[in-house]
Amino acid sequence: MPRKALNAGGLLLGLGTLAILAACSGGGHDLPPAPGEELRSDLARITTPGAVPADVEAQVAGNLAFALDVYQGLADGAGGGNLFFSPFSMTQALAMTWAGAAGQTETDMAAALRFVLPQERLHPVMNHLDLALASRGQGAQGQDGEGFRLRVVNSLWGQVGFAFQADFLDALALHYGAGLRLLDFVADAAGAAEVINAWVEEATEGRIQDLIPPEALSEYTKLVLTNAIYFNAAWNQPFEEADTADGDFHLLDGTSARVPLMHQTFQFQGAEGPGYQAVALPYDGEELDMVLVVPDAGTFETFEATLDGEELGAILGGLSEYTVELAMPRWTFATETFSIKALLSALGMEVAFSPAADFSGMNPEHALMIHDVLHQAFVSVNEAGTEAAAATAVIVGDTSAPPFMALSLDRPFVYLIRDLPTGAILFLGRVTDPR
Repeated sequence: MPRKALNAGGLLLGLGTLAILAACSGGGHDLPPAPGEELRSDLARITTPGAVPADVEAQVAGNLAFALDVYQGLADGAGGGNLFFSPFSMTQALAMTWAGAAGQTETDMAAALRFVLPQERLHPVMNHLDLALASRGQGAQGQDGEGFRLRVVNSLWGQVGFAFQADFLDALALHYGAGLRLLDFVADAAGAAEVINAWVEEATEGRIQDLIPPEALSEYTKLVLTNAIYFNAAWNQPFEEADTADGDFHLLDGTSARVPLMHQTFQFQGAEGPGYQAVALPYDGEELDMVLVVPDAGTFETFEATLDGEELGAILGGLSEYTVELAMPRWTFATETFSIKALLSALGMEVAFSPAADFSGMNPEHALMIHDVLHQAFVSVNEAGTEAAAATAVIVGDTSAPPFMALSLDRPFVYLIRDLPTGAILFLGRVTDPR
């Protein structure tokens, strides 16, 4: 039997992702908990989720397809500029939101997010991936000379006095380790945004700031689900700073810019195919890598326009050992907070953003809908390694000598950061101008 609803305010927070639910009317109880108090399910997180390998593979493949769906949607509006986001963070935050969806809303969200598993199998897989990532980098180094860090965290933030279904809170506690912290969006929405933003900033070591604009929350907000992800790792084979020299980077408009290019020749996983070259650079500990895909000169826009999860999956599957003479730029890129509401609607989630939404799994007595899905990301790549962070907010009212390859990333390219044991794509982006 379903457990009874708990009267409390709840907010879900996770690395990189925030979801906010708004309701037409609020619930209440005689003695509401104080703002900031945490309401937790009495069930402990499952630390051995026992996800079936075939289910993990299916979800990773689905997330890759979703990552390219989002990439194409963002690229259309980026005007040829740099792009970076975390599909893993978006998926985590939206999967938590999906735990409270029902009916057509549940079906449409699954299709848009490329979920092929039912609720009872998907959430254990998400838990499995999260716990697997938490185990990475034992003894490895970070880009900054400190220890390797890969941190993924989730939390909920809810309206004081609003009732949330116990089954919903249980699912988030069991599979996402997320508790519900109570805030008062009615009395102080701007103050609530400050609390959530401070949590995200701390989780991402200061790289993601002001994820939620004060105006994004209001008295209609009932729940915010958040995910934050932070990554800091040294290259397994660092570049020597003495080998960095200025070189030409060829821009999309046909002109060139002089930028510092890092150089090294080493044995890496690489691939060459019709119209592209690729290389995979492992991080210290060799549990994660960065894969860079550079199309032939003058073909970036054509290559990018047809790139999908299946094609990128084939590129990743075709990597083999090469001796690579590599030249690549340093780059740092940070986004402002941006909304993916329109993009998700275009992928088929319109009903989740409308009054027809069904989030009865959160509260069966109040009409909830997603008001917005916010994201922000940061990346820095240099001779030592990579630092990357992202946050998502869902506002409701994720031995023989190898062949030789010379590869110069002196033109626009696509890149991603993945977890090698699971194949999960953590970050995806492009560089069209590294300056």
